[in-house]
Amino acid sequence: MEKLKHFPGLNLPILVRTVVTHWGLIVQFTKRNFEMRHRGSYLGFVWAVLNPLFLLALYVFVFGYVFGGSFHVLENESKWDYGLGLFLGLTIFHLIADAIALAPPLITSHPNFVKKVVFPLEILPIATVGAATIHTAISLVMVLAGILAGGRGFSLYILYFPLVLLPTFFTALGLSWLISALGVFFRDIGQLVTVAVTGLMFASAIFYPASKGQTESPAIWEILRWNPLVHIVEIARDVVLWQRAPDPVALFGVNIFGIVMLLAGFAVFMRLKPAFSDVI
Repeated sequence: MEKLKHFPGLNLPILVRTVVTHWGLIVQFTKRNFEMRHRGSYLGFVWAVLNPLFLLALYVFVFGYVFGGSFHVLENESKWDYGLGLFLGLTIFHLIADAIALAPPLITSHPNFVKKVVFPLEILPIATVGAATIHTAISLVMVLAGILAGGRGFSLYILYFPLVLLPTFFTALGLSWLISALGVFFRDIGQLVTVAVTGLMFASAIFYPASKGQTESPAIWEILRWNPLVHIVEIARDVVLWQRAPDPVALFGVNIFGIVMLLAGFAVFMRLKPAFSDVI
């Protein structure tokens, strides 16, 4: 407890210095994490492209054409648009889902880094989220290609898209720091995360428009509207697919939330880090 008492938690300069100082290690571990997903397969990296391409085609066909889904946003909305909107929402969701799903054993699976060498443990979540971000980027390229293939094109509103991706990345990284640190002390957290990820997917307006929740289930919407991922997904669809301006309040809110999650997750990790060696 003495270690926790005297260690400074929230410190933005430490965060920035960590990234700058250990940038080489971060890149190296990010590359390793990305390659490990495809190591041993005949096609290797090609699967990073084929998997999202197959899923995109599957979502468009099954949910768009077979089930006839629609977000009811545009008068001329096509089944192709629904499949793209669904895939776009899932792509953003999976960045956060992958980050938190891999977080619980992230520190405990590297005992040598904790006990036997002086290693900046805080870069492990960065590398994990970095690898997930590469997969997200590949999927987003598929979405953009799908929009062009559907003949819709893009508008200047797509320039807002980085302001959607940044808070998503910050949130994923903040949660990864938080959960990986807590996973050292509470080994059951991995089971809780599995359940939470499933619930989060259905509570994030991925398969349905947020407007449907507002009109058909106002009571439930009063709860769901506090989920930042709902607004992140809606804004992403607005600026990329529907070609309209984002809600400025929602855009500001999700960016503030992302920054808060980033700093809070890092603060918790750095506060608990000195005690890792006591329990591993």
